[in-house]
Amino acid sequence: MSESSLKQKVARLRQAYAPHEYRPLGGYLAAMGTYAGVTATIAGLVRATGRPVPDRPATADVVLLAIATHKLSRLLSKDAVTSPLRAPFTRYDHPIGSGEVMEQVRDSGSPTRHAIGELLSCPFCLAVWVATGLTGGLVLAPRLTRLVATALTAVAASDFLQMGYAVAQQAAEGGHHKG
Repeated sequence: MSESSLKQKVARLRQAYAPHEYRPLGGYLAAMGTYAGVTATIAGLVRATGRPVPDRPATADVVLLAIATHKLSRLLSKDAVTSPLRAPFTRYDHPIGSGEVMEQVRDSGSPTRHAIGELLSCPFCLAVWVATGLTGGLVLAPRLTRLVATALTAVAASDFLQMGYAVAQQAAEGGHHKG
């Protein structure tokens, strides 16, 4: 099959998939390939180092990594301070509170850049990558990974306490002014 024939088939597939909206299918393929490569590298490192892989991870580790994954995904994808990491792929839109920002994906005509922008600005999308890294870390460097995950979990808990405090403070101020 010639290169032009392949490009025509890909263009027809893209048109059939999303006739009224641009979807960077090539960028998504590149992201999936990169993820597969990262996962294979982690698995190769686990095998090369002979680290034992648990049959069933401890419940405490699953909970710790779940909360740490949530926090690290939000830090990387929404935190104002990490916006320089996303800036090549996104454009600032507006603040959304609690030190977070909303950004729009830059459409530079590059399917890969577009897909990276979507990945970096979406905490749900990024969570798969973060969880994979933390899980690999739990096998390759369990003490360090648990320490980092503990810090991220503490920050997540602090966030919820800060938000709860702010709500309680607003309620108290509202009640004070009415009385």
